[in-house]
Amino acid sequence: MCPECGHEWSPGTTPAAEAAREVRDAVGNLLADGDTVTVIKDLKVKGASAALKVGTRVKNIRLVDGDHDIDCRIDGFGAMQLKSEFVRRA
Repeated sequence: MCPECGHEWSPGTTPAAEAAREVRDAVGNLLADGDTVTVIKDLKVKGASAALKVGTRVKNIRLVDGDHDIDCRIDGFGAMQLKSEFVRRA
């Protein structure tokens, strides 16, 4: 029971927010935390003098909610977020 609004959940059900979210890459492969992906398109990076080139490998991704589904660290660029539609699983 929620102390603020009084809503009661029935036991054994999970809220929609906690349901497993499927994130797929550009070719339809299912992505998971810790996967390695490859960038399939040159991407302009705000605040950087160079673009992220095709074929750049990104290791150990983490899936997050929001418009940009992938949180990662890229050598030479640092921490950033990517959209899953611009990567494919390596």
